[in-house]
Amino acid sequence: MSETQENRESQIGIGSDDFSRYLMDRIKILEERNNVLKEQANKIELERRFTENQKLKYERELRQLKSELERLKTPPMIVGNVVDVLENGKVIIRSSTGPQFVVGASQLINSSEIVPGMRVSLNYQTLAVTGILPSSRDPFVNGMEVIESPDVSYSDIGGLDEQIREVRETVEMPLTRPEIFERIGIEPPKGVLMYGAPGTGKTLLAKAVASQTKATFIRIVGSELVQKYIGEGARLVRDLFKMAKEKAPSIIFIDEIDSIGAKRLDTATSGDREVQRTLMQLLSEMDGFNARGNVRIIAATNRPDILDPALLRPGRFDRFIPIPMPDTEARAIIFKIHSRKMKLSDDVDIDKLASLTEGSNGSDLRAIVMEAGMFAVREERYSIGMDDFLSAIKKLKAPAEKQNPLPEGMFV
Repeated sequence: MSETQENRESQIGIGSDDFSRYLMDRIKILEERNNVLKEQANKIELERRFTENQKLKYERELRQLKSELERLKTPPMIVGNVVDVLENGKVIIRSSTGPQFVVGASQLINSSEIVPGMRVSLNYQTLAVTGILPSSRDPFVNGMEVIESPDVSYSDIGGLDEQIREVRETVEMPLTRPEIFERIGIEPPKGVLMYGAPGTGKTLLAKAVASQTKATFIRIVGSELVQKYIGEGARLVRDLFKMAKEKAPSIIFIDEIDSIGAKRLDTATSGDREVQRTLMQLLSEMDGFNARGNVRIIAATNRPDILDPALLRPGRFDRFIPIPMPDTEARAIIFKIHSRKMKLSDDVDIDKLASLTEGSNGSDLRAIVMEAGMFAVREERYSIGMDDFLSAIKKLKAPAEKQNPLPEGMFV
């Protein structure tokens, strides 16, 4: 091979290597540029999706605002009550303003659902029935329902074992085991009246019932049914029993029932007559023409001698439970109940304390235990001694003898 041919081949080899490197560099640059363009495209796509989402969000918010604006512009509805339903599809209604009208009903309402006495909404202009409203109930009545059960059990009540047994038989058992009464063929008692001196545990026993039973518990004080305007008290009684029927099985506890159930007198003032109207509504709801359903009634009073005879008859209150003043044994049990969480010295004699507190009721004994604890707190001691109890008894000594206001032989 000649020298000229070798030089030509050498030049061609060098040129091929440079061209290859050029192509590789160019490919690398194009790939990097392509990656940058892909990133920009992805970024633009994300921004486009975000923009579309924001657009949909604002359009949805705009529709909601327009809908709310249209709703606010809607003319008001009139509340009325159905008086009668006619055969031709017409309805006789009484508007909230007073007069009665014969109107039509919307086709969107099932005609079978419209019954006399129900509340309906009426068109402002034509007075046509446009909807069915729920039955009204006073918010005051809704607040009577006990939502959180009291933290009281039957073990917290001392000296009333027989009374607890009667309450459980009369109130709890018909709700939890109704088959026992069905097997025997008798109706369970509908109402229980607990009577006794103040502080003997009537309300405490009702709290225990509310805590132990799973039924709806409704509590009211008799004086809360006494209202200023005519008919308001009777309406509250109706709403009270209506709510009890809707939430059945339920228990209604009427505390201090003597404030609403006193004897009716001929020489009554206008205020007394309104109380008597409320009492008559209560009598009707307890045992009137309409069945009460699975609703039990517990009432408490310390003045059964002034209650109206119609309230005490069987069918309204089928059982009367006297809550007596605690005897020596019962007072010892009550002392142990109220002091079971306290740190007592070894010299504390519960039996002696029970003998020293003759004539004291449960509330008095609880006050004595609390006052004894205050003596120990005052001196910053770690336990309560017998001297603290004696000092508390001396300070809070009850009258020597508390007369029971109940007449002899009133209930047999």
